[in-house]
Amino acid sequence: MFDASPLSRRGFMSHASMGIAGIALADLFRREGLLANSALPQGLHHPPRARRVIQLFMAGAASAVDLFDHKPLLTKKHGEPWDPGEQVELFQSTPGACLKSPWTFRPYGESGKELSDVVAPLGTVVDDIAFIHNVVGKTGVHSQGTLLQTTGFNMPGFPSCGSWISYGLGSETENLPAFVVLPDHRGLASNGAKNWSSAFLPAEHQGTVIRPGQAEPIADLRPPASSFITADSDHDGLDLLSRLNRRYAEERSGDDRLSARIRSYELAAAMQLSATEALDLAQEPRYIHDLYGLAPEGPGVDDTTINEKAETEFFGRKCLVARRLLERGVRFVQIWSGNDNGFPRRNWDSHEDVHRDHGPLAAGMARGTGALIADLKQRGLLDDTLILWTTEFGRMPCSQGSQGRDHNPFVFTNWLCGGGVRGGVYGESDEWGFKPLDRDHPTQVYDIHATVLHQLGIDHTKLTLRHNGIDRRLTDVHGHVLHDLLL
Repeated sequence: MFDASPLSRRGFMSHASMGIAGIALADLFRREGLLANSALPQGLHHPPRARRVIQLFMAGAASAVDLFDHKPLLTKKHGEPWDPGEQVELFQSTPGACLKSPWTFRPYGESGKELSDVVAPLGTVVDDIAFIHNVVGKTGVHSQGTLLQTTGFNMPGFPSCGSWISYGLGSETENLPAFVVLPDHRGLASNGAKNWSSAFLPAEHQGTVIRPGQAEPIADLRPPASSFITADSDHDGLDLLSRLNRRYAEERSGDDRLSARIRSYELAAAMQLSATEALDLAQEPRYIHDLYGLAPEGPGVDDTTINEKAETEFFGRKCLVARRLLERGVRFVQIWSGNDNGFPRRNWDSHEDVHRDHGPLAAGMARGTGALIADLKQRGLLDDTLILWTTEFGRMPCSQGSQGRDHNPFVFTNWLCGGGVRGGVYGESDEWGFKPLDRDHPTQVYDIHATVLHQLGIDHTKLTLRHNGIDRRLTDVHGHVLHDLLL
């Protein structure tokens, strides 16, 4: 879909983009500020309030009624049969008794927003956070719910939000990826790499996985230790590979995969210096390490059983690395807490025991997140950095067994912070935390994504790519910007 006139700018760029020469030309124009992306030939749709995004994802389904969404009625009715006055269909159980939170809620900040004790470190920054307690999902299945939050669709095959932003805005640096993923140290969440896939967008916009604290945080960035591989031979080999790849790409101008692979080799060479420097937390002063809760023993902290110290170290380290990446021009950072299901649980899927499973994860998340917000704020970066906290769905107000909670896709919480967002509560759940208080006007993931793009200067209805005859976009055919929570 482009104007083929040789005199039009769009037509010129469409023709020029064919082949490796066009790729190089487009990249040169972008670096010189003449082109943001072929999808946005005239630049942004409106002045942006944010330049970069951090997505914090709690894999396994965090319980809003135990963290941010205080429900006094659950305390009052604790242990009594739960009856919301309608039929309830749960994911893997029948409704149990009303279950109060194992933690006490207290007011924080000038707003008096109530938070549970387990996330108390967020109290110092609570007035900067816009809580959206009436988010609804489409499914109680982890894989589908996770994809809905990361890609806008509950089925595979669609680009991640980070990929859309990389595609729409490009990169601010030549030495680091535009989209970086910091997974849980124990493994990937449900769907694995599909959560940061570029799908049908150009392959260069997929997320790059970095594992802070590991001996090799970026896989295959350097050649393996060998007695016959030298710096010169490695350089010569990569140079030969580049020449062969470019020749091959010139013969297949319609296939972007090889051009993306070439770009990945070029980026890897630059990252050998820039990424190593960005990940070197030894450059940070002790008070910053303490702010984020990093353990004296670092990533070697004992993690044989789930515990608050380890969770604080691992999540805090990712938050600090994220701040350093953003400072160096990374556009979108996705931070994960929790991996795919297993036993004992190492995620937020607390069917058996909310206190046991949520406790360490929530404490670590709150310490790292609170530090990140405060640190960005003191550096003047929070004004144009948008933080999105989410999870695939929530958990029920009734018990599963005696101490756990089943899945609740009917209402849960997202929150936004920074990047032109006003703190407060926007959208509430009902008195149980079961469904939205106003069932006719819930918030959907499309609204969250539309708002994120809006703050970046992008009209979510106009950032599209035609795929299989359909103009696809992050928000599908839905989405409204949440203007009430914007400054």
